[in-house]
Amino acid sequence: MAFITVNPSEHPIAQVHQYLLGAVGPRPICFASTVDKEGNPNLAPFSFFNVFSANPPIVVFAPNNSGRDGTPKHTWLNVKEVPEVVVNIVNYNMVQQMNVSAAPWDRGVSEFEKAGFTPVASDFIQPFRVAESPVQMECKVINTIELGQGGGAGNLVIAEVIRMHISEDVLNEEGKIDPRKMDLVARMGGAWYCHATAESMFQLPQPMQKTIGFDALPAAVKNSTILSANDIGKMAALLEFPHEELIAGTKALHGNTDPENAAIDLISQGKIAEALALFL
Repeated sequence: MAFITVNPSEHPIAQVHQYLLGAVGPRPICFASTVDKEGNPNLAPFSFFNVFSANPPIVVFAPNNSGRDGTPKHTWLNVKEVPEVVVNIVNYNMVQQMNVSAAPWDRGVSEFEKAGFTPVASDFIQPFRVAESPVQMECKVINTIELGQGGGAGNLVIAEVIRMHISEDVLNEEGKIDPRKMDLVARMGGAWYCHATAESMFQLPQPMQKTIGFDALPAAVKNSTILSANDIGKMAALLEFPHEELIAGTKALHGNTDPENAAIDLISQGKIAEALALFL
């Protein structure tokens, strides 16, 4: 691959912004509900957002200054006046209405009304929850940090989740959130979004102990021009090398076949240990 090299200080902010958001994605969406000191509600989406701790439960998002004129977002002004926020999670059914709320409405105008969302009173804080959201988190703002000045400058909002409201519709039989039922959307670069459907998601077993590792694989595997990086990664993720009986049995079955092509076939069947056995 050929690469370009970018020094952010030498490029326009808009171009750096495009490179960053084009590269870092998909990004979850924080649909932030806040109020000003007069109690006027505000609702706005932000994709500079994630969860950073479970103990205590902490979410962080960044309502950055406008890239057009450098003005701070109403959400940022509101949390400075009333340090509370509801973080509502956005699914596909509400994404079009969410987009309406992102328009540059005047401060004091309710995006609940403009976008057609249903406000629901929170239990412990002033901002309203969004009834249409499958998960709503009532939060106390514990810190705010200005990262810069002017257009595109970031403003971090660090908030502790004090209560969660989770729709039973997104839970599985074990009472856990099922990602297939959440039907989430996320931001990409520019005007692009992505939709986390069941067809677009996959599972990887989490390595809870040391695996074989890439460096220990046979040279024929590491240097293969036929096996993909993911094929090799699956072998490296095995917890142990195949035992002698498996090696002998696999080679006896596939002895007259090119090992790389046979390995690809075995990997497609989920037989990762057998695929590695062909090279031992």
